[in-house]
Amino acid sequence: MDPDGVRAALAAHEYLADEGLATAVYLAVVLRRPLLLEGEAGVGKTEVAKVLSRWTGGELVRLQCYEGIDVAQAVYEWDYSRQLLHLRTAEVRGAAGGEPPGPDLEDELYSERFLVPRPLLQAIAPTGARPGGADRPAPVLLIDEIDRADDEFEAFLLEILSDYAVTVPELGTFRAETPPVVVITSNRTRDVHDALKRRCLYHWVEHPDFEREVAIVRLRAPGVAEALAAQVAAAVEQLREMGLYKPPGVAETIDWAQALAALGRSKLDEAAVSLTLGSVLKYREDAERVRSAGMADLVQAAVTRGA
Repeated sequence: MDPDGVRAALAAHEYLADEGLATAVYLAVVLRRPLLLEGEAGVGKTEVAKVLSRWTGGELVRLQCYEGIDVAQAVYEWDYSRQLLHLRTAEVRGAAGGEPPGPDLEDELYSERFLVPRPLLQAIAPTGARPGGADRPAPVLLIDEIDRADDEFEAFLLEILSDYAVTVPELGTFRAETPPVVVITSNRTRDVHDALKRRCLYHWVEHPDFEREVAIVRLRAPGVAEALAAQVAAAVEQLREMGLYKPPGVAETIDWAQALAALGRSKLDEAAVSLTLGSVLKYREDAERVRSAGMADLVQAAVTRGA
């Protein structure tokens, strides 16, 4: 396998990567280093992890980051309700003349039986991987939108990403037999700390160029006419250069093309653009800006570019 082979494998699973991204993915897999993908929302960063999971057969484990996320939500927590039920059952059994709770009861309460693994622990110690699970494909751990998490949580990740190990004080250390393939995404709403970047390979994901975006639409929306796919990609290319509050991503391009096709359109025209603008722009201010700039000019330029 080499970067070209990775590119072909991703394409076989409906992800058209450029050479730079394919190389970054190849190095992340070969060197077993986390891959930090930054870029504007909608360029396809999250999809990379999903496609890697489909390609390798490794389980996709997703950790969606948000403000306030903590260790209990990301790593593990104890099932307190089941622990309490187990405790009461032991007490009732003892009161009924059975064997009374012994000194080992506390150990039972903090055994793996009552441990609830969250995404980071699931990726490091997947169920069924201990023992004899070495032949299973490595999980693909997606840590999505790390820029939404607090600084403290980002610092906590450093140990896990360095050693691929998690310590549960009552049980000991869980260490990955096969390190997961780790993809971390950031929309850069804030800067990710240098300490985390040092542990990762880094790649900035750009919007696809015109030719690649046409190919993506043709691949992901095969029912869309070839001319329409090219004209939509050309129109989106213009929209991204207009300084909009939320430039459209690849998903919006596909949505727009599919919406136009669903209306029976095989070519772009001013009326169709006006009716379906909500498929590609999600803010009223952006839509008004496009309308005030002139729909006719947008359509004419897209038709010319897509010819």
